[in-house]
Amino acid sequence: MAQILAVDFGEKRCGLAVTDDMQIIASGLAGIFTEELIPFLEKYFTENSVETLVIGLPTRLNGELSEVETSIQKYIKKISNRFPRLPIERMDERFTSKIASQAISQSGKNKKQRENKHLLNEVSAVLILQSYLEKKQR
Repeated sequence: MAQILAVDFGEKRCGLAVTDDMQIIASGLAGIFTEELIPFLEKYFTENSVETLVIGLPTRLNGELSEVETSIQKYIKKISNRFPRLPIERMDERFTSKIASQAISQSGKNKKQRENKHLLNEVSAVLILQSYLEKKQR
């Protein structure tokens, strides 16, 4: 088996999470600036076997897609062009930022660590990936 990598996409920052090779555990990988996403993936894919990329689907409570979806679609096209054989799946990311923020607050991190937006994005990516793994098991 190979890893599954998840992206919590934002126009400024992205959070990344990855599974182990057995696809059992979702772990935070990195928080990066969005313009670094494709170079990061290029390097990561040369060093690791990844079978699927999961990208968060920003859906509002009423079911409509958020405005950031337009930017996500542009990046999906870039990623698909650069890695044509890599399957890309989408996973609803409703409430991941809020849940991630609460988890970070309860983790005992100091104020500076709690305000780290890269950490928030990374934890959000873990939540997206964990939801994907749970859906896949059903």
